[in-house]
Amino acid sequence: MKNNNEMKQIVKDKYAEIAKASLNTGCCDTSSCCGSKDNSIVGYTVMKDEYDHLDGYVAEADLGLGCGLPTEYAGIKEGDTVVDLGSGAGNDVFVARAIVGDSGKVIGIDMTEEMIAKANSNKQKLGYKNVDFKLGDIENLPVDNSTTDVVVSNCVLNLVPDKQKAFAEIYRILKPGGHFCVSDIVIKGELPANLKKSAEMYAGCVAGAIQQDQYLGIIKDAGFKDIVINKTKAIDLPDELLVNYISPEEISLYRKSNSGIISITVSAEK
Repeated sequence: MKNNNEMKQIVKDKYAEIAKASLNTGCCDTSSCCGSKDNSIVGYTVMKDEYDHLDGYVAEADLGLGCGLPTEYAGIKEGDTVVDLGSGAGNDVFVARAIVGDSGKVIGIDMTEEMIAKANSNKQKLGYKNVDFKLGDIENLPVDNSTTDVVVSNCVLNLVPDKQKAFAEIYRILKPGGHFCVSDIVIKGELPANLKKSAEMYAGCVAGAIQQDQYLGIIKDAGFKDIVINKTKAIDLPDELLVNYISPEEISLYRKSNSGIISITVSAEK
């Protein structure tokens, strides 16, 4: 069993690898993260939702790593200060920037230097003055108390080993009456053991996930109220991905079970 620091390093290394690939090829090139048939990358992108219909969408910032569209349910308003946790190449940051306008501010936080470099490269091309990308840990956010109107995150919090600390930090930085909206992966039932313990699938947002009721309980225990699941989506992992972790017999049993991987988009208020 790996400890929290070891799991953090696995996640950091894998996302650094993806960021480097996107810097070298440009995302959605046939050899890059969005188009690759390499199973080491497909595990990260199989859960994504399409962003290209949203205002503020920047193709080079979309590495296909999300599992929902949290900004659609986040209630962001013009002039708001928004913080995006695990901001990657800036996809949700730039969508939020289109909503807050020139009078607002958007801060993206990521623990991977390579992702921050990619995001800042995208920001420089866009010329935004009210977007900031910060290197930081979700369990110890580089944001002052009670300074944020809205927190968003996309398929990231389930990767954080100490989820109680993560939601406590979200609560800390939100203004009174502020709220969050996150898309994340949760589990229904029991996953095959080999699938749960795989480091590759951990960084692909599966083995780090917890049961949905436990996830919602952590949010409640952090002090949040008015907890709402805005959207639920079943994640159907393809056999060509599963076969890297479990046997064909286990895949068949998994398909017949009531267990599964679910993306939820959940919001709550401080």
